[in-house]
Amino acid sequence: MRKLKIAFYSILAFLSLSTAVFAQEFPATPATLVNDYTGTLSADQKQTLERKLVQYNDSTSTQIAIAIVNTVGDYDIGEYALELGRKWGVGSAKNNGIMIVVAIGDRKLSIQTGYGVEGALPDVYTKRIREDHMNPYFKQGDYYGGLNEGTDAIIGYLKGEYKNDKPKAGKGKGIPGAAIVFIIVLVIAFLVRRGGGGGGGSQVIGGRGVADALFWSMLLGGGRGGSGGSDWGGGGSSGGGGFGGFGGGSFGGGGSSGSW
Repeated sequence: MRKLKIAFYSILAFLSLSTAVFAQEFPATPATLVNDYTGTLSADQKQTLERKLVQYNDSTSTQIAIAIVNTVGDYDIGEYALELGRKWGVGSAKNNGIMIVVAIGDRKLSIQTGYGVEGALPDVYTKRIREDHMNPYFKQGDYYGGLNEGTDAIIGYLKGEYKNDKPKAGKGKGIPGAAIVFIIVLVIAFLVRRGGGGGGGSQVIGGRGVADALFWSMLLGGGRGGSGGSDWGGGGSSGGGGFGGFGGGSFGGGGSSGSW
């Protein structure tokens, strides 16, 4: 009887330990989109990727998450990425998340897509992105280069697929600068003609005409928006602070995986 109890408790302890180890194989939900658990990327590289993906999330609500690990163990890389995307809740309620897992030691890569982006980013596209945009860099040990170009390719395929339901303020577009200059010139020309002949035109421009012209130029110029450029890429600040957290998205198994 005593031996039976010892065997029972030994099995129970083994199962508990196995469950704990299994649970630890998946990193806890992070507070960033770019997560390197291997120290492969430099701080600047992580920041640059994070800024780009946060800007894209801010402008579209689509979330692209990256996890760099040493190995996925006995897991299939695709199953691991799928389960990790689900556990983290990558994407919004529209299920528009993309989970990228790079296993450095295994030399394996997976891109998993949420339900909401499978139409714009089918399996054949994710395979093309892996093989054409990421693997060539990875083979040379340039993991930042592969991730940077790979995420650019993903964004290119998804461009216009989703619009942010609650876009951040301050990004409105006003009258183009060239149009403002043209309107100002027309206003000044009108004021000059209104002055009439006999040198009156110079008096108008020199007096009230200047004030009128400045008034109209300030009024029209004040309608301009921000500085243009891409909504997600390039340098500068992220335009709205750091990553605000995952939105509880889900995954259905779309995507592709392979080695490099």
